[in-house]
Amino acid sequence: MKSIAELRRDYQLDQLNDEDLLTDPLQQFAKWLQQAIDFPVAEPTAMCLSTVNEQGKPSSRIVLLKNLDQGLWFFTNYLSRKGQDIAVNPHACVNFFWQPLERQVRVEGRLQKISVEQSQQYFNTRPLGSRLGAIVSPQSQPIDDRDTLEASLLALEQRYQNTLPPMPNHWGGYCLVPTYWEFWQGRTNRLHDRIIYQLNKHLWQRQRLAP
Repeated sequence: MKSIAELRRDYQLDQLNDEDLLTDPLQQFAKWLQQAIDFPVAEPTAMCLSTVNEQGKPSSRIVLLKNLDQGLWFFTNYLSRKGQDIAVNPHACVNFFWQPLERQVRVEGRLQKISVEQSQQYFNTRPLGSRLGAIVSPQSQPIDDRDTLEASLLALEQRYQNTLPPMPNHWGGYCLVPTYWEFWQGRTNRLHDRIIYQLNKHLWQRQRLAP
């Protein structure tokens, strides 16, 4: 096997110029996201969400972006590990990596629950299997084996043969309300473009960082 230390790639696809950026970072992100969708990038809405628990220990996982409205929305089980982290520390960070475009976007902010009505509206759009999965899975909790989970799902499918399953009370959405954005474009010789937006007295201030 080739040495891991020798694995490298020189980024030469694009550049990030200050004059090309929009004033509103959410709009700039929406522009880049659309370009990732159109490219197409596989799973362009996949983002690495990092949270911190009450002991100050971080954990990360991939979740899917589901809406852009005053921030970045995703949905989950509120009783999961991430949900428990958020309950004691709502500060979080997400990172998008669109490798084919040689781009990253990092967003820091505060997580807040969206309304039950908004969560219900999205839940109603999910495929039936995903709705049943949200009900049957005690997310992040130990289970005996895969067969137990499959049996629980089968029982639920039979129970809701003729009616739609309700949204669980422990399931819903969060919105990451940003206070910091970083747009990263890979460049040659590791001299990448990094431009940040920071919120200062309700105004976004933009600055370039050294790579």
